[in-house]
Amino acid sequence: MADDVKRVLVVDDEDDLTWSISKHLAKDRDKYDLICVNSGKKALEVLSQLPVKLVISDIRMPEISGLELLSRIRESYPATKVIIMTAYGSSEVHEEANARGCFKYIEKPFEITDLRQLILEAIEEKRGFMGTISDFQLSDLVQMNCLGRMTTTLFIVGDDYKGSIYIEEGNIVHADCGDKEGEEAVFEMLAWEGGNFSTERGKRAPKETIIKGWQSLLLEGMRRIDESKPGRREIGGKLAKTQREISRILDKLAALKGVILTTVFDPEGFPVASQINEASPRQYGIQELTPIISGLIKQVDSIGQDLKIRQPKSISLEFDEAILKINKVHDRKEYLVIFAENKINVGVLTLEAKKNLRKLSKIL
Repeated sequence: MADDVKRVLVVDDEDDLTWSISKHLAKDRDKYDLICVNSGKKALEVLSQLPVKLVISDIRMPEISGLELLSRIRESYPATKVIIMTAYGSSEVHEEANARGCFKYIEKPFEITDLRQLILEAIEEKRGFMGTISDFQLSDLVQMNCLGRMTTTLFIVGDDYKGSIYIEEGNIVHADCGDKEGEEAVFEMLAWEGGNFSTERGKRAPKETIIKGWQSLLLEGMRRIDESKPGRREIGGKLAKTQREISRILDKLAALKGVILTTVFDPEGFPVASQINEASPRQYGIQELTPIISGLIKQVDSIGQDLKIRQPKSISLEFDEAILKINKVHDRKEYLVIFAENKINVGVLTLEAKKNLRKLSKIL
């Protein structure tokens, strides 16, 4: 049976302070269990035996300081929040505490009502998601949060592994799993074939280890997974040939007067190949359009599922200055995307798209 008790652990080497906090917070015993200890060592012993929602620690303590305790908690118990108490409220202390993943800090002397409010805010269950990674891809989950410009942390747990991906305002800023962190941790987790995930909205990264765009990260991760598949080397020549044939089709489409860009998206929402019309007065990069088009496909697919009318075959959007056509490749899960000026001959574009959809169906 899961342990659903919310526990708050107070750590301070001053007996008088822990006694006073314990006495004044007794009125909240219906909201959480309060545990008080007088050293960082004792705190780690408690954490090793019981799940703790929140730790409130003094910063200056013998043997194990509050900052060191904070680092150990972030490393071993990433779901546990930490509030730092300090009588030495310098900006350097605050910056160091924030860098190590501190949830909040409070300066001594403080009003017990202020501490109580911080505790209630910290243990409040924020809405998030939980689920299983099996037929649902981790890359989809990451993409959904990035497209939504979310600030959240994804926790992924399997039988013998666990990891975290930190997203801030739609950008992946940090990831860790085992002894890996940064980009390599993201690539490692994308290769996992199953497990459970949960999210915590608003939770920020303890540090920044990733500066590359999330689209590039996911594309690189999927490429590595593809190359690691059994038999990949044997069929490498065939894959290269397929890529060249797709590129030739896109080259012809991109050469049509008025076409800005054309690309083929795979079922996960990543471009397989793309071609830009260099003569077009409007210039867009595929990295710029990928999250927009991928998000649109997923939204329309979701509408189809809600209406129980299966996957969409085509999407056409006409703007004042441009046209976006998204067509599902026959009997496949890939999509052909054409972005063009509104002055283009729509009839010709539609005929060319249909003709090349048949070719793509045979190639893919």
